[in-house]
Amino acid sequence: MKFKKIVAIAACAMLTATTILTGCGNSNSAAGKGKDDVTTLTWYSIGKEPTDLKLVVDEANKYLEEKINVNLDMKFIDFGDYNQKMSVIINSGEDYDLAFTCSWAGDYLGNARKGAFLELDSYLDNQGKDMKTAIDQRFWDGAKVDGKTYAVPNQKELGVAPMWVFTKEYVDKYKIPYEDLHTLEDLEPWLKVIKEKEPGVTPLYITKGFSFTTFFDQLVDPAGILLTDKGLKIQNMFETEEMKKTLETLRRFYKEGYINADSATAQDDKTVKRFVTKGDGQPYADTLWSKTLGKKVVSSTITDTWITNGSTTGSMIAVSKNSKNPEKAVEFLNLLNTDAKLRNLLNYGIEGTHYEKVSDNQIKLIDAEKKKYDVPYFAMGNLFITDVLHEEPKDKWAAFEKFNDDAKVSPALGFKFNTEKVTNEIAAINNVLEEFKATLYSGSVDVDDYLGKLNAKLKEQGLDKVLQEMQSQVDEWKKTQK
Repeated sequence: MKFKKIVAIAACAMLTATTILTGCGNSNSAAGKGKDDVTTLTWYSIGKEPTDLKLVVDEANKYLEEKINVNLDMKFIDFGDYNQKMSVIINSGEDYDLAFTCSWAGDYLGNARKGAFLELDSYLDNQGKDMKTAIDQRFWDGAKVDGKTYAVPNQKELGVAPMWVFTKEYVDKYKIPYEDLHTLEDLEPWLKVIKEKEPGVTPLYITKGFSFTTFFDQLVDPAGILLTDKGLKIQNMFETEEMKKTLETLRRFYKEGYINADSATAQDDKTVKRFVTKGDGQPYADTLWSKTLGKKVVSSTITDTWITNGSTTGSMIAVSKNSKNPEKAVEFLNLLNTDAKLRNLLNYGIEGTHYEKVSDNQIKLIDAEKKKYDVPYFAMGNLFITDVLHEEPKDKWAAFEKFNDDAKVSPALGFKFNTEKVTNEIAAINNVLEEFKATLYSGSVDVDDYLGKLNAKLKEQGLDKVLQEMQSQVDEWKKTQK
């Protein structure tokens, strides 16, 4: 499963909104100003709406009025609904102000190219000059689309770090050398142990969002390059030997009973007892995963950490092209990314109500299990100015900076595919992938048969044309690289 969608981490970390679209035509920002000439900004963020959202936003608004004469109208849309509902909001022409966007939700590249998001470069030299300096230049480089910036990156881990996440109870019980387990095949002997000795436990827990593309830089699903390919040969991921081997292993695991029977359709259920699952991690992710799951976990890396086009745009906030308050929206984002008081308030809630201070930069959550204020930390701005949890080291963010500096770089980093000539083909291909991917990754179908059907349908819908167009653009892009 995709842990960053489950656990609300600083990474992939990890993330049921009750946001209702009936109010889409009545954005507060349409009126421009609120009481006493305060500008109200409508902000769509990703994740389940917290119980105490109004309490926290009211507190934030007192501070924001003081600082920049702004109020927030925050609306949350849950992970599973975000793409569809934001598409409706954008296509309706609603004059909202801010929205979460990224490589995997909110279609950053597509919305930037079609003019849905405001170009920010001139604002970054004025209202946004402080955050321009505070955020790592590599995030800004990754945000560029045809040389222009259309969203503010949320500073966090820069690379993709896929990990196996093990329930510590079983690691301890069977003395499992989890730090030495990296590949799918490494897991197999221990999956067998759990299957035989823990009948109520799922050895390898997979949900509908699971994928295993640790060898590939996916530029447009399913087209991209092998991470080790400096020649930048564009391939269909599902025609590579690496993918076939992965799917065959998953199929074998499923037949052995190591994978949950509902893996093709399952939504993550934290009550399911599991030995291991897959997450996208970063330094000290175990602490956040343990907090979310309500049980201690430990992890091991699956591959090296890679910085890809997807990872540099993995969490961002855009300003709507239809915003009536673009200057104030950028001024707010500037404060969000540089003001620790505001950032901690929106991240953790109200001191004394939702958390207590342990030391200068460490906090302890109050009644954490009730989760009255629980948001995806990675989606709310610059993580590096937030306090850390009391179980985490004080130098956590220094470890993140080292993690970012040590990551390997995809040979295709910086390339942005212009889809204009193949828009119809990509839409049709996405429909095919929606039909096939979850079932194929679940291990529940014959690989040769199902993979063959998938690739045949992809070709029918014009994948070869997409591959050729991408290769042509990549070849031209290579000429501009030093």
